[in-house]
Amino acid sequence: MTQLPIPQHFQPARVGEIWRVPYQERSIAAKSWAQQHQLQPTSRGQSNVQLLLIDVQNTFCLPDFELFVGGGSGRGAIDDNVRLCKFIYRNLGKIDQIIVTMDTHHLHQIFHPSFWIDELDEHPLPAVTIEPADVRSGKWRVNPNFDSEDPEQLQAYASHYVQQLSDGGRYPLTIWPYHAILGGIGHALVPAVEEAIFFHGIARASQASFEIKGDRTLTENYSAVAPEVFTNQAGEIIAGKNDSLIKRLLAADKLIIAGQAQSHCVAWTVNDLLTEIQAIDPQLARKVYLLVDCTSPVVIPGVVDYTAQADAAYQRFADAEMNIVKSTDDRLFL
Repeated sequence: MTQLPIPQHFQPARVGEIWRVPYQERSIAAKSWAQQHQLQPTSRGQSNVQLLLIDVQNTFCLPDFELFVGGGSGRGAIDDNVRLCKFIYRNLGKIDQIIVTMDTHHLHQIFHPSFWIDELDEHPLPAVTIEPADVRSGKWRVNPNFDSEDPEQLQAYASHYVQQLSDGGRYPLTIWPYHAILGGIGHALVPAVEEAIFFHGIARASQASFEIKGDRTLTENYSAVAPEVFTNQAGEIIAGKNDSLIKRLLAADKLIIAGQAQSHCVAWTVNDLLTEIQAIDPQLARKVYLLVDCTSPVVIPGVVDYTAQADAAYQRFADAEMNIVKSTDDRLFL
């Protein structure tokens, strides 16, 4: 099947804006589009091509929100999503299901400012990193005013947590701005991408699947399939792998991955997925396709730039025989 044209309703200039998707109007158009282009319901097909979209939410993808992923160009996530929407529309007949992860947070979580205080009872500013020595020395300690937790036990856990990150070769604990708060506008999908997902669902009679990640108070969850830390200081499990999602992803005939941010949630998701693949059959990596032009690294000008880490991660994935491609690459659907 050749690539389809882009529907007239798609407006690239509005990808970086907030607006309401006109569901009923789009549903009528998508049904007509399916008839015009002879698109069949996914249930009638023989393939299982899955598109995994990681955290394409307002909080990461729009410039006025908390953690806009600007990448090196300053427009990263906006341009990524223009290409992503075009990719979905052009390949409506080839993508069987879309799986969407939703970074989902609450006010008081270990990576938000309110969780920590210094000797002056001030909270850390966003972009501060907290290392094991910072907790041991008392430079940063857990806010003792959490009603539901024992302060001493929580402090012991905090020390354990940052040490686990260090020992495991993970990123150090970073204090992020309050973001992706459940129920807030930042938590929602970017409207242009939501519209493309909805259009695909009607045109192919395929229900998109949504996966919540990151809602555990005491651990980060960059990866869609596993938390940063699994156990507390007593060895008790605080969070586990998303085994059902892993199973679905590995069952795909072809798994295409895009989203934000390349250096964090995308990289750690792919890294954890690769660990699962290598434990089962390393050749499964060949069916994974990473849309390198539909993702960008975290870059905060003058503060931090994770481009090198993102590039290094993608080189590891390529070395493992995953496919690093652009959204317009002919190799995607050979």
